[in-house]
Amino acid sequence: MMGKILLKLYITGKTAKSERAIGNLNRICESDLGKEYELNVIDVLENPQLAENEKILATPTLIKALPPPLRRIIGDLTDQDKVLLGLDIVPSHKTPL
Repeated sequence: MMGKILLKLYITGKTAKSERAIGNLNRICESDLGKEYELNVIDVLENPQLAENEKILATPTLIKALPPPLRRIIGDLTDQDKVLLGLDIVPSHKTPL
């Protein structure tokens, strides 16, 4: 068991790209992370200070805060395998060799 995964998704408003990123991430979390994750969606228009603290330069940006190491992915998260690889996460339904 690797413990809870903390994900933060930074978006800019309710755009099609933001909605697509949220949908893609929810699908990935439900199919690959089981119940072991916490997802926070942060709108940089509503929380500019949080975005500045994390040095968010583009949205959507996904940050895996826990467990270390910290990982970042920019884009709408369409490619599920690339997202999991980028986050350094082994899907719950796949066991490492």
